[in-house]
Amino acid sequence: MKVATIPFEFATASYLTSISALKASTLAQLRDGLRSCSDESIFAHTFQSLGEHHYLTEGFSNDFAQWVLAACNRPDLAEQLSAIDVREFVSLKDLRAEMRRVVGDYCRTHKRDARAPSYEPFYFCESIEVPIPLRRCASTLQEFHDCVASLSGTSFYYHFLSSRLRTHLKTNDFSLWLSKEMGLTSLADRIARIDIYTHTRESARATILRLVERELENERNS
Repeated sequence: MKVATIPFEFATASYLTSISALKASTLAQLRDGLRSCSDESIFAHTFQSLGEHHYLTEGFSNDFAQWVLAACNRPDLAEQLSAIDVREFVSLKDLRAEMRRVVGDYCRTHKRDARAPSYEPFYFCESIEVPIPLRRCASTLQEFHDCVASLSGTSFYYHFLSSRLRTHLKTNDFSLWLSKEMGLTSLADRIARIDIYTHTRESARATILRLVERELENERNS
């Protein structure tokens, strides 16, 4: 059984959310707000929103799309915003630019709609991630499996979803460790390919555990 030189150190996080002074009452103001809001606000309304809703399997995956539909009654733009796949971005700067492009294009081609008042304003919130070590670690694949099985939902989210921006890679903490420290690149790739939109938090965890169990079985039979 392989023992990693550097163990996987599990952590959780606390997310401090506050309402900023910035708000939008029209699509044009949303476009402008996407330019001037903080990175923490972009994170709160995309990655954080997705995590809080346990990976929505129906509806829209970010707060911007939800507001455009519910408060502005613009389902076409809401669908475009929801179609932005956060897995394709490794920086908030790039994610912000894509959202600004989508809303900006819509405002240019629908000038009257861009100025129409919404039913209620959109308040830009900010979220700051504060990591908290759990003092739990795994040096073997079996230990990794057992720890993942007992993680809290917040800790699982921290390592599986928000880590995609933290590591500046199209991956997650689990896959990064399995590939780099355990040499299990195939397993790491399969975990990285788990669709965060079509899985709930718990079904994503269950899929990871099944993949790890299959790898453990292969090791025992080899």
